[in-house]
Amino acid sequence: MRDFYPDDMERQASVFNAWHTAARRFGFLEYGACVVESLDLLKRKAGEEITDQLYCFTDKSGRELALRAEMTPTLARMVAARQKTLTLPLKWYTIAQCFRYERMTRGRKREHYQWNLDVLGEENVSAELEVIAAAVEALSSLGIARALFRVRFSSRGLLSSILGRLGLPEKHHSAAFLALDKRGKQTDEQIQTHLTAAGLDGSAMEQVTRMLDVSSLDEALAMAGDDSPAAAQLRTFQDLAPAYGLEDVLFFDISVVRGLAYYTGIVFEAFDTTEGLRAIFGGGRYDNLLGDVGGKPMTGVGLGFGDVVLSEMLALTADPAPPRPSNSLAVGYMDDAQRTLAMSLAAAARRDGRNVDLGLHPERAKNFFARASKGSFAEAVYVGPDDAAAGTVRFKDLATRSEREIAIADILR
Repeated sequence: MRDFYPDDMERQASVFNAWHTAARRFGFLEYGACVVESLDLLKRKAGEEITDQLYCFTDKSGRELALRAEMTPTLARMVAARQKTLTLPLKWYTIAQCFRYERMTRGRKREHYQWNLDVLGEENVSAELEVIAAAVEALSSLGIARALFRVRFSSRGLLSSILGRLGLPEKHHSAAFLALDKRGKQTDEQIQTHLTAAGLDGSAMEQVTRMLDVSSLDEALAMAGDDSPAAAQLRTFQDLAPAYGLEDVLFFDISVVRGLAYYTGIVFEAFDTTEGLRAIFGGGRYDNLLGDVGGKPMTGVGLGFGDVVLSEMLALTADPAPPRPSNSLAVGYMDDAQRTLAMSLAAAARRDGRNVDLGLHPERAKNFFARASKGSFAEAVYVGPDDAAAGTVRFKDLATRSEREIAIADILR
């Protein structure tokens, strides 16, 4: 788990601002929830084994609780509680701190912040495109070029249609999904071991292998058949992508299945083009989650976008220095005789909406500017006896080192 020093918080604020701005630009409404969740809800959502990865505990009233590992179950609980009064479709978002006790690797920690976008009550695949487009907008606003990432997509419904036509019994579909999910992460021999352990015979494994070899959407659609609803949804998804300007970043990849069992339709994951990092964001359609937590069944599409992998990507592709807010100002002074004037200048700048750091004691000009340059300030003004006598002060741009002179009377009026 992480501590955040001021420079870390500056970078985090830039990321959060990009997430907030993109969500609002696409019409999503913000919600929030307590970081502690009922363990029973999480068990119903993913089974008893999830407790192995949760920070769970019993409180003084004997209730079994846990720090949330993700937001989707909480969202489902909140929507189910007011389902009869909500206007559909819902477009909600949140930035949530999540906790999961698991083995730490590059891009994965036991604590992270995650931006969640969800559309509930919309059956059209435009919901999938909406959340993907919002995520791409956030990446672009952070300075990450579109050539540096790809959004891979597939469909669990399509995979089930293909497996059915190949003659693989439905009881083996989950094992086939697992094999797809492990492709590229494990050897073919390891994948075959998983399939054998799941009870697949040689014929069934051959059918799964045929599906693993599919390399294009057209090939997958042909294997699924024209009567497959999932195939029709993917065709619509692909046809609508250019209207969102996503055709250059969307790529079909049959191995994308997502790890969570509640996904039922189109699923997607974004990766850097070097494939050196974990998934940047991912999500998909889920149709059963509301019913699983006691609500009326309702279709939904969700996207999760964590800050850990994003931070690594920004470190590789963007300026590592925190941005200097254009309205930030440092004010210093030489002697006690200029202290009141410096305080008045700082107060005037704050009234004008500027973020101002005022020196709290006299200091030499060299020391003041050295300190200001190391901070996140756009400008600095230093008041000495000559400035007070002349009735003017000079505002120094800390990036360009240029100066502008302004009359003190004009600032204080």
